[in-house]
Amino acid sequence: GQSPSILRLREQIGALAGTRADVLILGETGAGKEVVARALHDLSNRRNGPFVAINAGALAESVVESELFGHEPGAFTGAQKRRIGKFEFANGGTLFLDEIESMSMDVQVKLLRLLQERVVERMGSNQQIPLDIRIIAATKEDLRQAADQGRFRADLYYRLNVASLRIPPLRERGEDALMLFEYYADAASMRHGIPQHELKPGQRALLLRHNWPGNVRELQNAAERFALGLELELEGGDAEQAPPPGGGLSDQVESFERALIAAELARPHSSVRSLAEALGVPRKTLHDKLRKHGLTFGDSGGASDDND
Repeated sequence: GQSPSILRLREQIGALAGTRADVLILGETGAGKEVVARALHDLSNRRNGPFVAINAGALAESVVESELFGHEPGAFTGAQKRRIGKFEFANGGTLFLDEIESMSMDVQVKLLRLLQERVVERMGSNQQIPLDIRIIAATKEDLRQAADQGRFRADLYYRLNVASLRIPPLRERGEDALMLFEYYADAASMRHGIPQHELKPGQRALLLRHNWPGNVRELQNAAERFALGLELELEGGDAEQAPPPGGGLSDQVESFERALIAAELARPHSSVRSLAEALGVPRKTLHDKLRKHGLTFGDSGGASDDND
């Protein structure tokens, strides 16, 4: 994307990648936290080491400790063989730990110790194994609030929050939604070996107005369906048609008209005439509407406003 918030995020990733600091990534479900974690890894001097990703929320509580720290034979009932944990697997590289808020207090204590001492002990063993590892943790929750409520260790929160990155939700990224949708739709068309479909102005406006509660993951699914020639259906579409508080039909029409023009402006047009033809309105009407909505032809990828 090219929105200001994403450009700032890229700068922050570039600044942190070359350091040894552990990182906490904050973002809603589907926002792309693992993508950011992998970028941090690929841009670091650990790029040739392993990148190990694990979702703590997807693991049963009974196996989290064994999965992360490993165990020796006989450490618990059913532990017949030695198991190497994910921390050891990631030695020399990066461990991405998603949904960290779902970890039990006991596991949080062990994680804090590992972060401080850079050693790991397998369950059932007293041997301390040195680690050269970078931890990137991620969460969709407010960990400060979770700590205040006693659901997350405050000392672990402060230890992780030294270097944090916030991924903006897609609804805050403006026309990035269009750019990403077209990218994923074109990629899906190539993958399936089918012709690419072109978005109509009304569909582009719909994509800009959508709230994207599932963020990039939802957008990817919508783009896949669109590439396959299926109807462009977005989650919560009915709810989005309801008038906003204090707004009526005229407000919705104005909002939709502005979104429609803005969506077409995002496409390359060599002249105002080309833009007007795409929207199906006379040039004078287009000039009036651009002025009314505070838009300019300069917002387009095309030429200057004088090039009629």
